[in-house]
Amino acid sequence: MIYKELLSEGDKIILVVVDGLGGLPVVGSFTELELANLPNLNSLCKRYPVGVIEPVGAGITPGSGPAHLALFGYDPLEYRIGRGILEALGLDMDIKEGDIAIRCNFATLKDGKIVDRRAGRIPTEENLRLVDMLKDINEVDGVEIVWKSGKEHRFVLVLRGEGLSDKIMETDPGKEGLEPHEPEPLEPSAEKTSRVLKKVVERAREILKGEERANFFLMRGYAKRPNIEPFSERWGLKPFGTASYPMYRGLAKLVGMYVPSDTPDFESELKAIEDNYEDFDFFYIHYKDADKAGEDGDWKKKVESLERFDSYIPRIMSLGGVVAITGDHNTPALLRSHSWHYVPLLITSLKAGVPTAWTFCEREAIRGSLGIRRSVELIPLLLAVSGRLKRFGA
Repeated sequence: MIYKELLSEGDKIILVVVDGLGGLPVVGSFTELELANLPNLNSLCKRYPVGVIEPVGAGITPGSGPAHLALFGYDPLEYRIGRGILEALGLDMDIKEGDIAIRCNFATLKDGKIVDRRAGRIPTEENLRLVDMLKDINEVDGVEIVWKSGKEHRFVLVLRGEGLSDKIMETDPGKEGLEPHEPEPLEPSAEKTSRVLKKVVERAREILKGEERANFFLMRGYAKRPNIEPFSERWGLKPFGTASYPMYRGLAKLVGMYVPSDTPDFESELKAIEDNYEDFDFFYIHYKDADKAGEDGDWKKKVESLERFDSYIPRIMSLGGVVAITGDHNTPALLRSHSWHYVPLLITSLKAGVPTAWTFCEREAIRGSLGIRRSVELIPLLLAVSGRLKRFGA
């Protein structure tokens, strides 16, 4: 990689990821960003350049894993990493070689069909109770079964044993009104794993059958732990990452960022960066609420979450360095899901370009001087803006 040859010292970098940032028109022709009162972000737009990024490629709707890997400077088409391993690392699980980590959702099943893929986003306390019940399933056909609670409806299931494969069909069909898929093998080597998982699901169904909401669970993101070049070696930066949700903590850990353990909300994430600011030169911080509201189809709640994020801008800016504000992907309330659309980007340095916008929104960002870039190009751009890249050639 040519960038390694050009690295030098420079300013600190802060990457702020507003999960599910952008949207589509929900009131007339206005998006959630345009409906929100964002005095701090809009003020930054008048002073600094904006643009947009494309998470993966034209028309490709990304999961949070590949979208974040791209933001960290790893091509998601090259590094295909299942969500299960990210969730497991984020929960501080000890994942051994050969383990299969699976990202699971509690769900509501009625008459054999899924009526709620997230079981009403049950409280984390309820999750803990249910997972404790499921821990009775600790071995199937010689394979050890490990359970770990996450936040709300999410948890992780790990299989540990010989001859296991992650080539299994995901049981989550992706929307309500359908029957869950069976964990069928996608290749002959996965037949043992499929057999074990079918028995796990059958026993779990019996344990959960009396629950009103979380009477079933769905599995996706089967994965083994991959080998990946550390962020510090790839980009010459000492990285710090913080997030309240396990998966995003796992993403930061996967690429070798230092991740503090006690950050249950955005307030504590910011405090962690403030406390560690002198010891690192790259900081990743994650804001989740906009994505949650978008997936629930609640545009008003998404507007509120964006306004709440805007209130933190002065505190973020007081840290200094070069700040990039963007999203891993958009989550329009109109679609109730992630989308493939360009994601707004703002960089707080005039070295990046000229100011062109009056408000921080999709239609102004796409006309901005930062242009249209792939997410995987963001870290090199930030290295340049922070003065960390020497001239190439004579």
